[in-house]
Amino acid sequence: MSRQRSRRAELPPAQENIEKLEKVVNDGNYYGAQQMYKSVSARYVSAQRYSEALDILHSGACIQLSHGQVTCGAELALLFVETLGKGKIPYDEEILERLKKIYKSFPRVSLPQNLWDVDDMQQLSENIGSAKTRVEGCSSFLKAAIKWSAEHGANNNGSPELHIMLAEYIFSESPEVDMAKVTYHFVRGNNPKKFASTLVSFLGKCYPGEDDLAIARAVLRYLSSGNLKDANILMEEIKKQTESAEVAFPKTELMQFITYLLQTLERDALPLFNMLRTNFKPSIEREPAFNEVR
Repeated sequence: MSRQRSRRAELPPAQENIEKLEKVVNDGNYYGAQQMYKSVSARYVSAQRYSEALDILHSGACIQLSHGQVTCGAELALLFVETLGKGKIPYDEEILERLKKIYKSFPRVSLPQNLWDVDDMQQLSENIGSAKTRVEGCSSFLKAAIKWSAEHGANNNGSPELHIMLAEYIFSESPEVDMAKVTYHFVRGNNPKKFASTLVSFLGKCYPGEDDLAIARAVLRYLSSGNLKDANILMEEIKKQTESAEVAFPKTELMQFITYLLQTLERDALPLFNMLRTNFKPSIEREPAFNEVR
């Protein structure tokens, strides 16, 4: 016990280390700073001074990311979340804001809309590699944060705000967007209007036949989680936004089915629901998520 007290007394206030380490990063010694962030924060964790360890790791993650050091920044971001768990820190708005600050520090780099419409293939390959590194780093950090939030005070699925951050980053930064992943996280979020904006953006650049499927998948995922309210908000918002944007709302049998399905579920009419399943079977077989709707 006395040894632990001694270790606590030996450690200076975290701010002293933060200032020294920031100077190392600003001088361009990113790798050296990384090792120091890890070793210094570990001493505070060992002394159970979790709040100061978090301050050091938070500062390190943000400054490394702001210098474009995604691998270093993502590693410190993960250590920040790991330390939240070790310190049994509860999920609250203050911690959410700190996680959000790290998230906003991850670089955003625009890729060509048509990836292959470029002259320099080597540069394209490098851009795609960097984008994948960014998405993997940010995804690992946010998935860990979502898991921690579910265990320390958020709902069972984890913080809705963190799910939305992850969905947005995957959509905006992935070289080839996986809309199934984007949908998974948006549906666990709390902002169907923002999801609608993302889907409308996707409609404007997706391949033929992907547009109605993306909307149907989103609606069905909401319904499979018992969230009829947000499914309706999503559809209304998509229709509204496609009217004001230069994007056509898909007019297919699948969209007809989704419209009728939402109307039927509002009335809780099981016979009509089963009739829809039979009449629109060829269209709904395009999306396996329908089988999750009961």
